[in-house]
Amino acid sequence: MRIRTAGVVATVALAIAAAGCGGGGDEPDASGSTPPSADGGKLVIWADDKRSAALKPFADKFGQENGVTVEVQAISKDQQTTFVTASQQGSGPDVMVGAHDWIGNLVQNGAIDPVQLTEAQKAGFNQGALKAVTFNGQVYAVPYATENLALIRNTELAPEAPKTVEDLVTTGKRLQAEKKASEILCLQVGQNGDAYHLYPFYTSAGGTLFGTNAAGDYDPKQLGVGTPESIAAFEKIAKLGEKGDGALKRSITAENSIATFTGKKCAFLVAGPWAITDAKTANIKYDISPVPGFAGAKEPTPFLGVQAFYVAAKGKNKALAQEFVTNYLTTPELAVALYQAEPRPPALTAAFDQVKASDPDLAKFLEAGANAVPLPAIPEMAAIWDPFGKAESAIVGGADVTQTITAAGKTISEQIK
Repeated sequence: MRIRTAGVVATVALAIAAAGCGGGGDEPDASGSTPPSADGGKLVIWADDKRSAALKPFADKFGQENGVTVEVQAISKDQQTTFVTASQQGSGPDVMVGAHDWIGNLVQNGAIDPVQLTEAQKAGFNQGALKAVTFNGQVYAVPYATENLALIRNTELAPEAPKTVEDLVTTGKRLQAEKKASEILCLQVGQNGDAYHLYPFYTSAGGTLFGTNAAGDYDPKQLGVGTPESIAAFEKIAKLGEKGDGALKRSITAENSIATFTGKKCAFLVAGPWAITDAKTANIKYDISPVPGFAGAKEPTPFLGVQAFYVAAKGKNKALAQEFVTNYLTTPELAVALYQAEPRPPALTAAFDQVKASDPDLAKFLEAGANAVPLPAIPEMAAIWDPFGKAESAIVGGADVTQTITAAGKTISEQIK
């Protein structure tokens, strides 16, 4: 799905010029021909509920400045699947907002185009974020925010950050014994598990999802789930489960993990920057530190997640979409405004530098994610989430580790053949 850069630049210029006429007739271009009008001068953007609300005023401003109508439509759930389906039916948006790890699947389905960033624009981004949105050597999205997990700690209950998982469990058990907390740790598991939140513990214990090739890219042929190393990792995780220390529990879910922490029922929460607003609202005295690893084991590696803007390959107004994501979303002013609407570390370096002085939490999350790795954006990653998560949940509940992980590895292998 390549686009010739020169053609895009010319088309963008024509589309913006035509849109800027405010409903007047199309003007002939330099060759004397009349350029095509934008599709009704309308740009359609899809995002989830929260980002739709945050994005709308900036989208409206872009529309006013360019003489076009911009519609921001909220897609409440199954955003990626809905986008792919709509793209195939020709009823999708011009711009899609979503996570960077969608890229492999979206490219495979012909749903997105590369974005046309200049070298100077690329240099202005956090390079980890830029790498995350690069697939097969091409940049497929404009990153606007990064996120990684950290350990958020109630400092009234636990003044010191635990150095290891074992230290965390010891403190949590003491707080339980003193009736100061009912849970050791708030890390969402639920009935279906959560590979994203478990990943720091899994990697510290020696587990991997995929190996990497000589270029450092994820290699789906090197599946790490079902290997002896992954079984050994889950043996450590099982000891934290319901039949072990009780630090990991299926009753802690995506719906209640943050609320359990803000309700002062646990001293430790594994979450990302999205949890801080709730902690502040609840007047929790907190601090942020890296997720600890197991004693004597590897350093835990959280995932780096990137929120990004995609240009839809089947959009009706691709020229305006390119203009919006490459030239409007790459300005520090907008990046700061998006951060203020939802405080996740800006991917644009200039914007991050502007807000870090007023928000010490940003630097702490950055430190917690110092060795974070981008979530795999390869299409085969889609085969990981469900089997891995369900295996995690089963093991936390007491299932046999070897049988469970071996079966999960087999299921994943069959899906990615």
